[in-house]
Amino acid sequence: MKENEGNYILPDHRQEGMRSLKEMAPRREFQLSEEDRMLGEGKSFRVRTYGCQANVRDGETIAGILQEMGFTEALTEESADLLIFNTCAVRRNAEEHVLGEIGNLKTLKRSHPEKIFALCGCMAQEESVVKALQERYPQVDLVFGTHNLDRLPALLRTVMQEHRRVIEVYSSQGDLIEGLPARRSRRYKAFVNIMYGCNKFCTYCIVPYTRGRERSRSEEDILAEIRAFKAEGGREIQLLGQNVNAYGKDLGREDGFTSLLESAAATGIDRIRFYTSHPRDYSVTTIAAMQKYPNIMKALHLPVQSGSDEILKRMNRGYTADHFRELVGTMKKMIPEITLTTDLIVGFPSETDAQFEQTLKLVDDCEFDSAFTFIYSPREGTPAAAMKDDIPMAVKKQRLQILNERIGMHARARNEQYLHRQLEVLCDGQSRNNPLVMAGYSRENKLVNFTGEGIREGDLVLVEVTDAKSYSLDAKALQKI
Repeated sequence: MKENEGNYILPDHRQEGMRSLKEMAPRREFQLSEEDRMLGEGKSFRVRTYGCQANVRDGETIAGILQEMGFTEALTEESADLLIFNTCAVRRNAEEHVLGEIGNLKTLKRSHPEKIFALCGCMAQEESVVKALQERYPQVDLVFGTHNLDRLPALLRTVMQEHRRVIEVYSSQGDLIEGLPARRSRRYKAFVNIMYGCNKFCTYCIVPYTRGRERSRSEEDILAEIRAFKAEGGREIQLLGQNVNAYGKDLGREDGFTSLLESAAATGIDRIRFYTSHPRDYSVTTIAAMQKYPNIMKALHLPVQSGSDEILKRMNRGYTADHFRELVGTMKKMIPEITLTTDLIVGFPSETDAQFEQTLKLVDDCEFDSAFTFIYSPREGTPAAAMKDDIPMAVKKQRLQILNERIGMHARARNEQYLHRQLEVLCDGQSRNNPLVMAGYSRENKLVNFTGEGIREGDLVLVEVTDAKSYSLDAKALQKI
């Protein structure tokens, strides 16, 4: 591809961090020109997605757009005419892995120069990543960010017809685009975006820079998507946002998320989950809605990150460990059967042994069903990256091991409470480890591997638990529901 740096639109962290909280994001409908509908005829694509549910949902949108452009999905990445890396920037090692995979494409590009390689997602919003792509990865033909997925047809047209590299990464948020096509990962489960971005600016987190300020979709658009999915036979939705509890605040609705949750429940969809919540914004009205509506699952992911007040303050989390304990206590009092998962970081700059012990104490007090645990990873452009990363890696790894063992102990004890109980499971298909066993998630968000006859992907099944492990349950099917 020819270089054309004068037309590049590059990311700018300073501009990404500047935002007006009063400015509303414009809404418009996605439209595909007749020319672009034919652009992919006779060509194939693959999308490789990394990271969180928001990235998975973006990957579904990208696949949907490409299919409307006439592309078909290739059976393998090697055979694809277009290969898109849909990336995550939360952890540095994830970035290094992606860049390593892209580096391996140099040989394939030499032998097949007509193939198009693209990178999008959160990594594309980082200045250092885009600079590296410009200087060391000429095999990447197209780079676009998180705010301009709807521009993919136009960007691809330029790459394909003018045979030049294109980099277009907006540092200020784009519009709220409705009517984007999607190729759902599963026909019976759907991710539904309710908002984008985050205003919290936790000191370690790159997301407010890569995803922008909080912008809420209208409740009407969200409910229309849920109803359409239900009409197609869908059974479970997961409402997505970097901080779902802030939904509607930019629209002047202080308790907007609870109102949306109740309206979603009224659609009659079988199951509703939501991800991610923030302890600072979590409302007792949301707990009450979870308690009231049977189709709102009694399972919650609530990231705490640390049990030390000093570390939480340096992270800019906006709450104390005791506040989190009180919130969990209120939840368990109102919904005794609730299952709770969380995120935890070890080795944050200057974390002492005593502060780490406070995290272990919080884990003991809350008895989480599971947790995503991480070694602190500095992200360029965040305030924490300027802090001295003074914890030796050996200490970080040891703390992570101790933390995981403690969480595993509580997780197993929690799972053992389900022995011989009957659970409702939505079948995801065959187990990854055994084709003779089916797998799915219960209403409590427990992974259940179960045996049974005549059960298919998408079936709701009543099972009886026969064995409990730390992070999964074994069961036998009793009947379809």
